[in-house]
Amino acid sequence: MLKRITAFSLCLLLLLSASCSKKPAEQPQEEAPKDEVQEPAKNPNSLNPLTGLYEYDGILNVRPVAVMINNDVRAQDVQAGLPHADIIYETEIEGGETRLMAVFQDAQKVENIGTVRSCRYAYIDLAMGHNAVYVSRGYDSIYAGPHLGGVDYIDLHEGNYGYRPDNGLALEHTLYAKGEKLWNGVSSKFKTTLENVKTWQTFAKEGEKVTLAGGKADKVTVPFSGNFKSVFIYDEQTGLYERNFKDRVPTEYLTKQSTKVKNVVVCLTKIVDYPNKIHRNIALEGGEGYYITNGTFQKIKWSKGESSASLKFTQEDGSELVMSPGNTWVCLASSNYSVPTFE
Repeated sequence: MLKRITAFSLCLLLLLSASCSKKPAEQPQEEAPKDEVQEPAKNPNSLNPLTGLYEYDGILNVRPVAVMINNDVRAQDVQAGLPHADIIYETEIEGGETRLMAVFQDAQKVENIGTVRSCRYAYIDLAMGHNAVYVSRGYDSIYAGPHLGGVDYIDLHEGNYGYRPDNGLALEHTLYAKGEKLWNGVSSKFKTTLENVKTWQTFAKEGEKVTLAGGKADKVTVPFSGNFKSVFIYDEQTGLYERNFKDRVPTEYLTKQSTKVKNVVVCLTKIVDYPNKIHRNIALEGGEGYYITNGTFQKIKWSKGESSASLKFTQEDGSELVMSPGNTWVCLASSNYSVPTFE
């Protein structure tokens, strides 16, 4: 009997030992949270402060160049450089026409710029707002000339950094600059770097779509005068506005490339004649306006004030306006007769 009990006890011990030697069943493990996808680090020195895009190496602190561009109807199809401009300003000159000022953060990368025409008072202040080197062919001696003392200025001509190809037009519509040659001239005359540079406006992150609550803006028309209207047509595929004039698309002289922009801003202001009854006085203190991007628009407020101050855009209530990263066309237009229309 004792032997049976002992044998039974031995069997029980062996069973318990085998049971204890088995590894416990593995419990299902919770998946570790996946790390969020991190965007690759961007070189801050590649930030273009005029567009909010990380576009070039080492241009953040480089000084911009602002060039006066002929916008005469006859000269629009021989313009050059506009598709590569970071900001284009448009406002009235004499005769119901407008003139353009193209601002380049990296002018030396632009093959041809022109045709270059004379400066007007308001554009000097706009160039000063970017601390840009200002370039034109001559100036109105009554109002603009005395004001040029406040800006680093290059009077472009064939004897320094300009050239005149035969583009089929009269001499006044033929002056161009080569970007690299112009920049070499700028570098030889002026300081070309800036300190503590910030973006021109507040921009959204690259890839973030800005949608505005004012309504649809697939076609924007800005009437500067009865015969002079700038029209911007939105392309949903590219997300850009193509510049139109009188139902046609002006294209660059040599490349036949049209001008497309991400943003359009209309700053409404007081525009009157100077005492000579020829040149136009563009008030730059501030006022109401419109911001247009991604096929939408909204009302805004704008301000400038001092000659050295940059334009500032805000929401109607004065809070921050966040713009789409990209290039911008700014229309400084009359609050009396240039209110834009949207379709």
